Amino acid sequence: MKVRTDPKIRGRGRPRYTNWLRELADVFVRVIREIFDESAYARFLSRTQTQSSPQAYAAFRRENELLKARRPRCC
Repeated sequence: MKVRTDPKIRGRGRPRYTNWLRELADVFVRVIREIFDESAYARFLSRTQTQSSPQAYAAFRRENELLKARRPRCC
């Protein structure tokens, strides 16, 4: 069975759907990182210019909890 390849990458022999699958996987990983606060923690480390450590994570959790406490709850 012959797999059709994209004309732009024909010489490489990659199937046409490879880039699409990579992009889909990248989006999936980014969504998971947002759901589990990994992206927020990375932004916190960047903003505070600190390295990842138990103390930095504790500061992140405290800040995150304070922000959540300030938000008004609906219903």
